[in-house]
Amino acid sequence: MMSTPAPPAAVVLLSGGLDSATALAIARERGFRCHALSVDYGQRHAAELAAARRVARSLGADEHRIMRVDLAGIGGSALTDRSIAVPEEPTSGIPVTYVPARNTVMLALALAWAEVLGARAIFIGVNVLDSSGYPDCRPEFIAAFARLADLATKAGVEGHECRIEAPLISLSKAEIIRAGTRLGVDYAETVSCYQADETGRACGRCDACRLRRAGFAAAGLADPTRYRSA
Repeated sequence: MMSTPAPPAAVVLLSGGLDSATALAIARERGFRCHALSVDYGQRHAAELAAARRVARSLGADEHRIMRVDLAGIGGSALTDRSIAVPEEPTSGIPVTYVPARNTVMLALALAWAEVLGARAIFIGVNVLDSSGYPDCRPEFIAAFARLADLATKAGVEGHECRIEAPLISLSKAEIIRAGTRLGVDYAETVSCYQADETGRACGRCDACRLRRAGFAAAGLADPTRYRSA
């Protein structure tokens, strides 16, 4: 009797937010054994890492790891430097919540782990429509990193390329929420706020909160987010 081949492995970058949770659910739906990777990079709060643990567990990730990188030691972002205020009104240009090279660093970590695992896919929940103008959420960046991955790894040069999957890249927030809801994502477990408190309650005023709230409204679904003002 022939044995059934094991499902393919994928590394899924999991921040604990709405988008990455949806990306994990999509990877699972596509039949991957998901190895979830979260990064403690010195962000303002640990609530999103606690959310990542919940999401990895509830969505059936095979494994969940948290790696540490000290981007706070570099600073330059309201998310890693507490002396820089998180904007609570819309701003023009690339906002101060942009973390220099964050997605490049995270994808590099995911690529290294994928090579060790023999995984042929990395999932990342970037989205260009609701990205606040971050340059590392654009399709051009994802395509460029995929080319780098082919050149920079043993697996790549031996013909075992690792695809960079960004299934949400061109979706609206409402479309993302509808997709995740269909796949059973419990968005009450996720944390998107840039300045959530230690229990994960959202401020309701930052850009991430505005985008999230508008997404649920546009999707015609109740917003399960816990706000500090509630």
